[in-house]
Amino acid sequence: MATSTAPLPTAEFTSIVDTACETALGSADRYDHTKVVEWNSTIINTILSILIEKTSVASPDVEKPQPAYKYIANSTIIQHPGNPAEQSTAGRRGMHSAVGAFWNTEKDGTFSYKWEGAEKKGMDVVISINWVGI
Repeated sequence: MATSTAPLPTAEFTSIVDTACETALGSADRYDHTKVVEWNSTIINTILSILIEKTSVASPDVEKPQPAYKYIANSTIIQHPGNPAEQSTAGRRGMHSAVGAFWNTEKDGTFSYKWEGAEKKGMDVVISINWVGI
């Protein structure tokens, strides 16, 4: 089976997601339902902005450099039950996330990552980035 040629190395995807999550949630100390929409928007927009900036190439046909991929970013924030300071509540929830696609396995791909910084804030943050070669 053919493997995808990713637009960036896995370590760079991880760094981008860490930056986006830290930007959105760095000052949060716990899950706040009234801020989840803002957090998700910030995470997604930060990821997309960085990806486009890092993967755009100049083209003589176009004024602005264009990326060689289309990107789809998904951010899921899950509230932990109880107080984040109480260790007994950690690990008491279940979650499974999966993605499937029918695409060109040589140009298209996916990256999923759970941001570890969310655990101490009383939540889980799971990010998925998909790319489709143009």
